[in-house]
Amino acid sequence: MYEKIQETASWLKQRVATNPKVAIILGTGLGQLADEIKDSTEFSYSDIPNFPVSTVEGHAGKLIFGKLGGKDIMAMEGRFHYYEGYSMKEVTFPIRIMYELGIKTLFVSNASGGMNPSFKIGDLMIITDHINLFPESPLRGKNFPTGPRFPDMHEAYDHELIALADEIAKEKNIEVKHGVYVGDMGPAFETPAEYRMYRLLGGDAVGMSTVPEVIVARHCGMRVFGISVITDLGGFDVPVEVSHEEVQAAANAAQPRMTEIFREIIKRSK
Repeated sequence: MYEKIQETASWLKQRVATNPKVAIILGTGLGQLADEIKDSTEFSYSDIPNFPVSTVEGHAGKLIFGKLGGKDIMAMEGRFHYYEGYSMKEVTFPIRIMYELGIKTLFVSNASGGMNPSFKIGDLMIITDHINLFPESPLRGKNFPTGPRFPDMHEAYDHELIALADEIAKEKNIEVKHGVYVGDMGPAFETPAEYRMYRLLGGDAVGMSTVPEVIVARHCGMRVFGISVITDLGGFDVPVEVSHEEVQAAANAAQPRMTEIFREIIKRSK
């Protein structure tokens, strides 16, 4: 695997003139932020050596290099999920590539189901912590030389970036929530009982991604900032049915606010 990482990173370095320090992962229905990236160079996942290919509707499957907030960035328009049949090493392969390209800060976004009673569809939840319910760790196996065998996770989501996001949201009059993201395997949406269980465990929103990527990013020493877009609700007295199309629609509606926060954090952070 490490040889493939080196090969892919070398392939990209030969084709990209910039040296971004910031990367963004765009989740389900959140690809519109890619339109904000200036002077962009795009690569289809299928054209990149050793890269997996996303199979989920709403994930374009492109790696983009360009400028956002006046700074060089790279962005993944579409991610890979454990439920698609990929191994955890494949799911987090792009994070390893990011490290080899010199990325220092990772922004993650996702569409998620809310079980906090104060949440409503369309809310932006700044992720303050997560609960990992995936059946396998992306760090299982031989330790990569990017970090320690047992990486510390007490601050998986950077406190300074969270404070900066709160400041920006207040300035821009954007309502944000804070909460704990529960990462589950999927691909079935949660039952009402599962929503209630996750709430009892301390979760505020649940989704099928993000956690493996964050674990590997922290293993690589990256700072991480994350936002969940609440696209459906569950665990309440009245059952709520949800479809993938409805999730995408709710995510689309929330994108301008999320993009504004990401852009401003990138512009103002060191």
